[in-house]
Amino acid sequence: MIIVNSRHAAHDQPRHVERAARLSAALEALHAAPHASGLAFIEAQPADDASIRAVHADTLLDRVRWSATQAGFWIDHDTYTTAASHDAARCGAGAAIQAVEGIAGSTPQRSFALVRPPGHHATATRSMGFCLFNNVAIAAQHARARLGVGRVAIVDIDVHHGNGTQDIFYQQPDVLFCSIHAAPLYPGTGDDRETGSGPGSGATLNIPVPHGTGDAGAALAFTHLIEPALRRFQPELILVSAGFDGHHRDPLGLLTYSVAGYTAMIGRLCAIADECCGGRIALVLEGGYDLAALAACVVGATHALAGRHDIDDPLGPSGQREPDITPIITRITARHPLFATGTTP
Repeated sequence: MIIVNSRHAAHDQPRHVERAARLSAALEALHAAPHASGLAFIEAQPADDASIRAVHADTLLDRVRWSATQAGFWIDHDTYTTAASHDAARCGAGAAIQAVEGIAGSTPQRSFALVRPPGHHATATRSMGFCLFNNVAIAAQHARARLGVGRVAIVDIDVHHGNGTQDIFYQQPDVLFCSIHAAPLYPGTGDDRETGSGPGSGATLNIPVPHGTGDAGAALAFTHLIEPALRRFQPELILVSAGFDGHHRDPLGLLTYSVAGYTAMIGRLCAIADECCGGRIALVLEGGYDLAALAACVVGATHALAGRHDIDDPLGPSGQREPDITPIITRITARHPLFATGTTP
């Protein structure tokens, strides 16, 4: 099930990397894909104020709403709004909610919320980093508060750390936040020593990897950290902040993932969802700023959600030599509470 935020298009600055052409390219590629006839496309409906306020302060919602009264406004140096941005952001959050509603029932349908603006940098109190509302956090909280879901895992595969999602759930023991991201890089958060606080101690897993890390490094991180963490946590559903700006062609990213590598990550998360939570997994689009790479990764992701592994990578591997991330894995395994014997967050 593909939930489409068609109201995104008027939230646009054509010379900005986070522009309407991103989602247009992804949708064009999906409709042209060989398996397009098997995809169900659903129009996103806007999230209500209560759903947004469940994770965001009133001041943030009011600021985004007010910004729509301006001809053009910049919340910070790289986060713009237009007169249509409040509507687009509300529908983006609503699409993420619809995605979790699609997987939370007795007959879950794997879902992909194709949204913009993205969301994972928006904190409880601040829109930032191209993000107005935190779509995946709103969806996770909706699942917990309204759908009776107890334990939610959020896996962030964007090249940038999902600081907003971490901020919102940092003290929550029933939301596991895992992020694999490039470091150093914007927004400067996501050190592996950030593991949660108070009741949420141990429910945050950050895997900062060096520039140039690619498919092989990601596979190691999944084998030794992400998959064991998910098995230990035993979520009732898995949400994925699906950012594709770690692709080797991306103008903002500093990693060297390929389309095949991203598809493999999502396939592995689908397998864990089958093992741990009855197949309940939903993707929410985050970054990805090379149009061809974004489009190909979105198509690959839908293949993975459908359980298909015969994907064609039209852009190929980076061909670059990767750094060794074994010392990072060893360090995290040795000191993270999630891997301590007898500890469950």
